[in-house]
Amino acid sequence: MYEYDEEVLNTFLEKQTQLFSEEVADSLETAEEFLEDCMAVVCKNLKEVRDYFDEAGTDIAGMSDDELLEQSEVFSLPSGRFLIVEG
Repeated sequence: MYEYDEEVLNTFLEKQTQLFSEEVADSLETAEEFLEDCMAVVCKNLKEVRDYFDEAGTDIAGMSDDELLEQSEVFSLPSGRFLIVEG
């Protein structure tokens, strides 16, 4: 099981409506449970984000870095890492 730190949980709480039409979590605890349930992944850089989508079989060929980061399931974290949540 992956441990989500406070930065990940707070960012997801703040930005969850970029992926979902309504809030799915209202506290750090429910955010952590939700992220665990969907097996959300934290990537340390953009290369890991690309690798994640490649391994998942998502067609991202030809996508620029900016286009990749505009995907609704990619959440940019203040530290420069990225959270990927499959809706």
